Amino acid sequence: MTMSESMPPTEHNHKYFVIKCGGSILNQLPDSFFFDLLTMKQQGYHPVLVHGGGPEISGMLDKLSIQTTFVDGLRITTDEMVDTVEMVLSGKVNKHLVRKIQRAGAKAVGISGVDGKLFTCKQSSESLGRVGEVLQVDSTLIEQLSHAGYIPIISPISMDESFEPLNINGDEAASAVAQALHADICLVSDTPGVYEAINGQKVIFSMLDEQKITSLIEKGTIIGGMIPKVKGAIAALSDKVSSVIILDGREENALLKAIAHEPVGTRIVRKEFENVTY
Repeated sequence: MTMSESMPPTEHNHKYFVIKCGGSILNQLPDSFFFDLLTMKQQGYHPVLVHGGGPEISGMLDKLSIQTTFVDGLRITTDEMVDTVEMVLSGKVNKHLVRKIQRAGAKAVGISGVDGKLFTCKQSSESLGRVGEVLQVDSTLIEQLSHAGYIPIISPISMDESFEPLNINGDEAASAVAQALHADICLVSDTPGVYEAINGQKVIFSMLDEQKITSLIEKGTIIGGMIPKVKGAIAALSDKVSSVIILDGREENALLKAIAHEPVGTRIVRKEFENVTY
């Protein structure tokens, strides 16, 4: 279990808000998304952005004629490719987001799990190569940057006990950061949330828990790529993370609606929070 080294274990911090942007949505985000981040800071919230970059990594590896293989959605990261993965994530993708946020008028700092020993990790398994598992998060650097007025942009790259680079799954990194900050998570994607089609219309489920999600999967309502997304959301819930929101990053003011607890996307909660008014 991840632990924060600087926050009490029982307090839920409503000011921090961890936002995970997958690589597939990054180039579709409108300028309004980044203005939302500025508004959040102006309202006293501390957004923390964790990003992926799968398509960019695959594109670079293709250019270098390096073959990519996936196991259960995780990229097997060989010694040959790990430096390229770090270059793309911590260099190209990370700094692209920093520029976008600063163009919107906010101040951003790009870091990775390597910086300030943010992540303590171990290699997940020999079969996955240089893929890591987050054991602990030291949130000190995130908190210092946030309270100094910056928005931390975190690349999911870390290192093992021998200080060699590790590739971290972005969703797992976001979950670990949220637990360390005792914050909720927003999963930004290109879908409006979990929905079912009724008479040709998408009807969004505003709130779900594990039991309801299991039922929807069994019924075939939740299918395809949404299954690992909702299962990852359930896994992220804990006594430190009370909800995970899945929303479409292209929707106008989606982030501001999320922090204001207005209807947007699908909020996944632990069952004991199901009757809480958001």
